[in-house]
Parts: sequence; structure tokens; C-alpha cells
Amino acid sequence: MSVRISSIATQLPPFTRTTEEIIPYLKKWLNGQEDRFQRKVLKLFQGAGVDRRYSIMDVDEVFKKTSFEEKNAVYKRETIKLAENALSEALKQSNLIPTDIDYIITVSCTGIMIPSVDAYLINKLKMKQDIVRLPVTEMGCVAGVSGMIYANNFLRANPNKRAAVIAVESPTSTFQIDEFSMVNIVSAAIFGDGCACAILSSHEAEEGPEIIAEGMYHFYDAEHMMGFELRNSGLQMVLDKTVPEKIAEHFPKIIHPFLAQNQLTIEDVDHLIFHPGGKKIVATIEELFGVLGKNIDYTKAVLKEYGNMSSATVMYVLEKFMKDNPKKGDIGMMLSFGPGFTAQRLLLKW
Repeated sequence: MSVRISSIATQLPPFTRTTEEIIPYLKKWLNGQEDRFQRKVLKLFQGAGVDRRYSIMDVDEVFKKTSFEEKNAVYKRETIKLAENALSEALKQSNLIPTDIDYIITVSCTGIMIPSVDAYLINKLKMKQDIVRLPVTEMGCVAGVSGMIYANNFLRANPNKRAAVIAVESPTSTFQIDEFSMVNIVSAAIFGDGCACAILSSHEAEEGPEIIAEGMYHFYDAEHMMGFELRNSGLQMVLDKTVPEKIAEHFPKIIHPFLAQNQLTIEDVDHLIFHPGGKKIVATIEELFGVLGKNIDYTKAVLKEYGNMSSATVMYVLEKFMKDNPKKGDIGMMLSFGPGFTAQRLLLKW
């Protein structure tokens, strides 16, 4: 039984600003803070490797003091729109209609919505009434790959079925207006909003890269490294500064045994489809892969063009590869990191 990714579509929210356009708002927000600290924050934003980011709200609203309830209402309203548009475009690319989907997985961690976004999509698009639903809400940046792993398992057990995996995120909704911690500032500097949808299929006749292997790797005693704390003011980012070095420490155990289980080595991998967590993580992975003669140019391009869109980001990287139409037989490896701390991988074959 083979499972293929038949299409992928991305969807950006309506508001966008370059980093330079955000700087005046940042300076106003920092007014009253110590001069040296202000210079440090501005330098961090300008050196984050992000030229532009998109948001479900305009920059004035991002820097406006509002309640968690108000921010979350915007998150709910706008993520439903983004998810509907991304799913509709992915269906169009695969020449499918909504009732062709048997399994819908939605992933998001940057707001709270019950019922989850998939329930709204089923109603709006009149999808099957017996469609299988799986909302994934607490896996952070890794959830795009997680959702595809869950879809792969479902489809391998069910021939001639299709799954939609939709990742929709608004990290700007989690910005803490009254908090001047470096974690809050780093988060604001590297994150942006976005949505992506992948259609996966176990229909033998459908085309696209085949998923040939999957794997999760969990770090022990690392729950503190990444995630959110729920505060009265909203979801407060948790991001440990040791994440890049922890990834580097575990990297050989994450990559080489996984490939060996599939009779491959890193030399056999043609395309690295890596989630761009941030500039330091990208630099760490680039150094590790660079020694092996590989590049992560598309990962760096996505970070520069959009910022880190949490779970959706790796799917933007995958979209770039799929538009390139890799050669038949090429091997690609998807890799994301997220709260837990966890690394998750997919092997693809074109």
C-alpha cells in the first residue's frame, strides 16, 4: 500500500509588513525601556533572518493592548477563513471535490477553538458526514509533520482513501504587549502567521511523492524547552535558549538510525525539507548538514519570506520542492522540531 502527497497549497493572511516597516512600532512599544535594551531588541529584529511576515491582524492591532478573549476571537474568525481557502486550493490542484476527502486533520497551537476548525470546514464545504476528524492542538511547530504521519497511518490501513492535513497558525496572536522578556521579543522577531494544506492519498493511480517511512524521536527531560504557558493575557511563549545546542547534541541519533532502518545514508538524501525554527536553529542544521554536502536553501528562503509560521512552515518548504518537480527516484527528508521536546521525520520518494 503506497501513500502519496498529491497536492499542497499555502494561504497567507491579508496583512503584511517588512521588518523595516515594523521597526517604528517596535520603537514606540519600547519607549521607556533602558536605551541599551532598546538597541539590543532592534538589532535582534533586524538580524533575525526574516525580511517580511504576514498576520491575521494589522500591525496597529498587534501592538494594541487587548484581552486574550479579543485576540482569540480574531484568531478563530481568521483561521477558519485561511483553512477553508487552503483546503479549497489543495482540492482544486488535485482535481477533487470536498466529498472526496475521507479523513481531515487540522493542526494549530496558537489559539483556542472548540469545536476545532475542521468542524467548520465540514459544514462550510459540505464534506462527508462520516468523515474522520482529528484535531491536533498541542504539538507546536512539529505538528505539520505529525499530521502527515497520522494521515499516512490512516491511509496505509485504508486503501483508496484520501486525507487532508491543514496547518493554520497565528503566532502574532500570542504576542504579550506588557512583557519585555527576551523570549517574548525573540518570538515576535521570528514568527509570522500562515496556513498550508496537503492532500494525501492511498489511491494507486494518484501521483506525487510517496511516503516511504516515518519516525518520531523524543528527547527525555526536555518539557521545559518549548511550548506555551496559559496566562490571563493569553498564550505566553516558552523557548529555551539551549534549543539549538540540544538539537546538535541529538542530531546523529535523530538522523542516522532512522535512515539506516530504511537502508539509506545521508548521502542518499537528495532534498532536505527542514522546518526553519529560527536563525540560530537554521544555522545549527546548516552546519550539521553542510558537513555532509547538503544545503537547506529553501528552508532559509521560507524563513526570510514569511518567518516561522509554526506547524505550517515545513509545508511551505515542501511546496517549494514540489513545484520544482524533483527527478523520479529522488529522496526527500522532512524534519521538524517541537514541544516535548520532539523531532519528527518523513522520508519521501518521487
